[in-house]
Amino acid sequence: MNKYKPKLILVTGGVRSGKSSFAETLATKIGEKITYIATAQALDEEMSERIIEHRKRRPKNWQTYEEPYQVEKIIQETGHKTDVILLDCLTLLVSNLMSDCPDEQSRKNLSLKIKAKINVIVEEALKCQASVIMVSNEVGLGLVPTNITGRFFRDILGQVNQAIALNADRVYLMVAGIPMLIKGKRDG
Repeated sequence: MNKYKPKLILVTGGVRSGKSSFAETLATKIGEKITYIATAQALDEEMSERIIEHRKRRPKNWQTYEEPYQVEKIIQETGHKTDVILLDCLTLLVSNLMSDCPDEQSRKNLSLKIKAKINVIVEEALKCQASVIMVSNEVGLGLVPTNITGRFFRDILGQVNQAIALNADRVYLMVAGIPMLIKGKRDG
C-alpha cells in the first residue's frame, strides 16, 4: 500500500517555537533526497551565528541552496530530482523582498510584487514531483507594530501565510515545540 505523501506543507508558529526542527524531522519522514532552501542573509553577527547553527544541524547529504530571493527558480530546477524541498523560511524571504521598498508610495507596488512572487512559488511547488515544506512565522498574534514598516510586514506576511495555507494539504502550528495539525490528515 502506498503511503500518503503530502504535496505542500506549511509549518508556522512563533519565534523559537520549534518550526525549523520539526520541518527538518518531517522532511526525513517523507523522503530520503532532501533539498534545503535557506533564505537567511548574514547581515549581522547574531544572524551569522544562527545560520551557522542551522548549517550544523542539517545532514551533510542534503542539497542546500542559500538563496534569499529566487526561491521559485530553485524549486523549478530541483523539484524533479528530489523527494522533499524544505524552504526555511518565508518570513525572511518577505523581509528580503521588503528591502526593495524605499518609501511609503512604493509599498502598494511592493505588496503586489510579493504576492505575485508567492503565487509563482506556490505554482512551482504544486507542479514539481517533490513534497514541499515551507516554514513561516505567525506574526499576527502579537501587538500591533508602532511603525508603518512593521505593520506592512505583519500584514503582507499574514497574507503570504494565508496564500500558502490555502494551497497546502497540511498546515502545522507549532506551540512551545509541539506541532498541532490544523489542516489536513495525519499519516496512517
